[in-house]
Amino acid sequence: MKKYFQIIIWLCFLIFTVESQAQLEKRAQTGFKFLSVSTDARVSGMGDAVTSLQHGYSSAMFYNPAGMANMEKMVDAHFGHTQWIAGINYINYGIAIQPFKNDNYGVLGFSVVAVKYGDMQRTIKYDNEQGYLDLGTFDPIAISMQLGYAKMLSNKFSIGGNIKWCQLSLGTHLVSYEDVGNNIPTKQEEFEQSSLAFDFGLIYQTGFKSLNLGMSVRNFSQEVKFIKEEFQLPLTFQVGVSMDMLDLFPSIDPKMHSFLLSVDAAHPRDFDEQLNIGCEYSFMDMVALRAGYTYPADERDFTFGAGVMKELSGLLIGVDYSYSPFGVFDNVHRISVHVAY
Repeated sequence: MKKYFQIIIWLCFLIFTVESQAQLEKRAQTGFKFLSVSTDARVSGMGDAVTSLQHGYSSAMFYNPAGMANMEKMVDAHFGHTQWIAGINYINYGIAIQPFKNDNYGVLGFSVVAVKYGDMQRTIKYDNEQGYLDLGTFDPIAISMQLGYAKMLSNKFSIGGNIKWCQLSLGTHLVSYEDVGNNIPTKQEEFEQSSLAFDFGLIYQTGFKSLNLGMSVRNFSQEVKFIKEEFQLPLTFQVGVSMDMLDLFPSIDPKMHSFLLSVDAAHPRDFDEQLNIGCEYSFMDMVALRAGYTYPADERDFTFGAGVMKELSGLLIGVDYSYSPFGVFDNVHRISVHVAY
């Protein structure tokens, strides 16, 4: 087991090193950026610092698929919505995971993410005073579907991975005219592109209290060509550490109180290295208060969140909310619903 762990660590280190040497100015390096925006309200409320959390929730598929492995229920599902910046009615998503009948075979998951960018103006070059013709509006959309798998290799070590298909569509547009005066189209083109990408991750439970270590690589893919431009997907490498800090105080009942502290170091392809810090205080596993901080960041830094959870006759229902101030843009609100049975 230690041998496999060392191999994976060296693989992640190699990816990190190659990416560091390959880029000088890390701006506008990627497309399909919706893949790197946080979806789950619980996670965003903690500043996205969840790489090492072994919580068995379905939302782990988006951050570190190894986190799905420690699943205690028969079915776990998440649904959520994010009102994103710049008028983007961003993400509607759904995830469901289920273990195989034989626990030794691991956990299987499936998710769908849909993005609605809102109406944009459709124009074409034209020899008039404005220099273009106004052809109304169009509504760009993006979608991602992924299949995930996770497994506990031992009582301390879990791994997971996803394969995802993603597509960005700008719709059908006019590209030439037969009768310019009457605006009769002669040629239309469908502007869309799709790609396959992969995620993988691991989590190691150290055995000291609840101290965990985690690593993940997300959106690993080949270069994509959209019309004339070539770009990469938003590849991100993260390492993290987390622990319930109240484990250091044996007199405190863990069923009554917990204070989870998590720290991630992120290496995105198209931004500077970032440090994410998140915390969550939970009372009786029913009410949670969260806060997170990301540095450096252009417009956002602090995030806040809260959640409630209740189990009735074996059915677990939870609702989470997060709030992210976004500087010159609109504030971002996320809401997620968690159901497990």
